[in-house]
Amino acid sequence: MPALRVLPLVIVLTKVVGAQQTISFSTQDGGHICADLYGKGARAVVLAHGGRFNKESWRNQARTLASAGFRILAIDFRGFGCSSGPRQADDAPFENDVLAAVRYLRKHGVKTVSVVGGSFGGGAAGDASIKSVQGEIDRIVFLGAAPNLSAEKLKSRALFIVARDDGNGAGPRLPGIRAQYDKAPQPKELIVLDGSAHAQFLFQTDQSDRVMREILRFISVP
Repeated sequence: MPALRVLPLVIVLTKVVGAQQTISFSTQDGGHICADLYGKGARAVVLAHGGRFNKESWRNQARTLASAGFRILAIDFRGFGCSSGPRQADDAPFENDVLAAVRYLRKHGVKTVSVVGGSFGGGAAGDASIKSVQGEIDRIVFLGAAPNLSAEKLKSRALFIVARDDGNGAGPRLPGIRAQYDKAPQPKELIVLDGSAHAQFLFQTDQSDRVMREILRFISVP
């Protein structure tokens, strides 16, 4: 019988960056929002998904932001996942879901809150800024999006990121986004990328690293 080999016991300790927990909270109109919470810190970011996505779609971006020192709350809008609320349709007051997330974070000790919104989530984020109390939302990143309401009433610094050839059945999105950008108060930025990827689909292209760098730069500067 061959000799029994005793292999050494190797213990590997892995640092988990952006460890996640799922929470829930209420909106001002009686909605129930589920969200994934990542990271710690006094600066926070709400991630607001587009119509083809959900809170889990932000996992990679959430972990990157958490590793940079931000507390991250990725929400499911009403009608997605386990979130619910009145008027779960295209005309639902999705801005209430964003405001509820911002106020949850404020209640739990963060000093500043930014919002990154893709597609209709970006529209909801913009409307939330317009309907917010001054200072509640520090900055907004619009991915292939703009507020549904007039951008001249935005109360937050704004970064608009859109692909030049991004479009839908109604035509290219850039002209409408640029028109809202022109109305938005300073400080603001517009970045037009090559390609046609819409909103969160940018993270599936070779533009992904640049988009994340621009987001981190924008939400990090004093």
